[in-house]
Amino acid sequence: MRAEIEQKPPWRRSFAAWTDSRVIAMFFLGFSAGIPLLLIFSTLSVWLSEAGTGRSAVTFFSWAALGYSFKFIWAPLVDLMPLPFLTRRLGRRRAWLLLAQLLIMAAISSMALVDPAAHPGNLTTMACAAVLLGFSAATQDIVIDAYRIESVAPSMQAMLASMYIAGYRVGMLVAGAGALLLASHLATNPDGYDYPAWRLTYLAMASVMLVGVATTLRVKEPSVERKDLYTYLPSQYRRLFFLFVLSAAGFALTFFASGAWFQYLQDLLRLQVPSLGHMSGFIVEVPRFFLAVVAALTIARLGVATRFVDRKMVEVTYAFPVRDFFSRYRLRSALLVLALVGFYRLSDVVLGVVANVFYLDMGYSKETIAYVSQTFGLAMTLLGGFFGGMLTLRFGVNTILLLGAFLSAITNLLFMFLAGAGKDTAFLALVIAADNLSAGLATTAFVAFLSSLTSVSFTAVQYAIFSSIMTLMPKLIGGYSGSLVTAFGYETFFLMTAVMGIPVLGLIWLVRMTMTAVSQGDR
Repeated sequence: MRAEIEQKPPWRRSFAAWTDSRVIAMFFLGFSAGIPLLLIFSTLSVWLSEAGTGRSAVTFFSWAALGYSFKFIWAPLVDLMPLPFLTRRLGRRRAWLLLAQLLIMAAISSMALVDPAAHPGNLTTMACAAVLLGFSAATQDIVIDAYRIESVAPSMQAMLASMYIAGYRVGMLVAGAGALLLASHLATNPDGYDYPAWRLTYLAMASVMLVGVATTLRVKEPSVERKDLYTYLPSQYRRLFFLFVLSAAGFALTFFASGAWFQYLQDLLRLQVPSLGHMSGFIVEVPRFFLAVVAALTIARLGVATRFVDRKMVEVTYAFPVRDFFSRYRLRSALLVLALVGFYRLSDVVLGVVANVFYLDMGYSKETIAYVSQTFGLAMTLLGGFFGGMLTLRFGVNTILLLGAFLSAITNLLFMFLAGAGKDTAFLALVIAADNLSAGLATTAFVAFLSSLTSVSFTAVQYAIFSSIMTLMPKLIGGYSGSLVTAFGYETFFLMTAVMGIPVLGLIWLVRMTMTAVSQGDR
C-alpha cells in the first residue's frame, strides 16, 4: 500500500493516504484513548456531586489522572518487559495494548458497581478504581504512541496523528456529553440522585472500549528490528516491575502520610505571612512532592544496591533512552528541541484555561457555548487535523510546524477583538472556527514532529518523556491565567498570549538550523 501511494503525484498521494488501513485503525485507537479521561474528570465530578459528595472530595479524584503526567516513569517497563503468553501470541505492542484496554474496562466497570452515596467507605473503593483507570489509560497512551511511530514511515506520521486526534476528540465527546446525556435519559428521578442510571452509563462506557479491543486484535504488529529486545530472564523483568511497584507505593505513602504535617506548616505560614495568600499552598506542596520523590528514589536505589535488580538492566531501561537522545542531537540541538517541545503549545493552552469563563463573562449562554464552542469547535478541530495531515505529507513537518505556530498566535488576536466587540454570536463562531482550525493543524504537525524525534530502540520511553514535557510548562503557566485576566483584563491578556507565540517561531527556526547542521556533520 505504501509503495502504491508513493508512486502517485503528491496531492493524489495525500488524499489516497486516508484509505490506508493503518490510518483508519488509528482513528479507532484514538477513540479508545479518548474514552477514559473524562470518566475521571468532568463526568465523574457530576456523578459524585449528585451523590452528595463534598466538593473537596470530588476534586481529589482528579489526582487519579496524574498517571498521564508521569507516564514516562513506567514507559520503560512497557517498552522492554514481555508479558507472559500475550507477547508470544500478539507481539510486543499489541500485548500491552490489549492488557491496558482490558484493565480500563475492568476499572470503569468497578466504578459502575460502586454507589458513592451508599456508604462512606465506597468513596475509597471508587478512588482505587479511578486510580486504576488513570494508570491503565496512561499505559494505553504509551503503547498507542509507540505503535503509531513504529507502524509507518516518518512521512506518514502526520496522517496517523490527525486520525488519532480525530478519534481522541470523538471519544472524549462520547465519554463527556454522551455519558451525561445517557445518564439523564436513563434517570427515573430527574430531580434527584439516581444510582442505577449512573451504573448503566459507566457500564455502557466500559462496553464502548470494545472498539479498541477489536482494533487491537485486528491490526498487525509493527515489524521493527531491535537487537536489545528481551535480553534478560523473565524473573529479572518481574523483579524490576516489583521494584517499580514498591517505589510507587513509597511515593504514595509518603505523600499522603505527610499531609497532616504539611497542612500544619501551610496554616502556620498563612498565619505568619498573610500576604502570600494561595501561594502558601504552592510553597508547602512543592517540598511535600519532592519528599515523596526522594522516598521513591531511595527505595529504587536500595533495590539496585542490594542487587535485587540488575544495575545494568536499570541503566538500559531508564538511562539509555536519555543518553540516546542527547547523543543523536548533540547537547545544544537537544536543549533547543526540548525547549520547543515545552513551549510550542504554550499560547493556546494558557488561553484555553480561561476560554469558557471568558464566554460566560461576555454574556453567552451555556447552550451557545455548548453548540458553538464544543460541537462546532470540535468539527473545526477535526477539519484542521485533516488539513494538517495532508499539508504535512505534501510540504513536510517543519514547514507546517512553523505555519501552525504562526496561525495559533494570530488567532489569539481574534479573541482580543472579540473581547472589544462585545457579545456577537456570529463573530464568536468565526473566532472559534479560526482558533480550532489552527489548533488542529498545529497539533497534527507537532505530534508528527515529536514522532520524528524518537529512536526505534526507545520509542515508548522517549515519546512519553516528550509528551510529559509538552504539557508541563503550559500547565504551570496556565494556572496563573485567571490572575493575569484579573490584573490586566481580557484584551491585554489575549494580546499577551499571542506574543507568547513569537519566541516559538524563533525556536522552530533555530531547531531547523541546528538539526540540519547536526545531520550534515554526521555525513
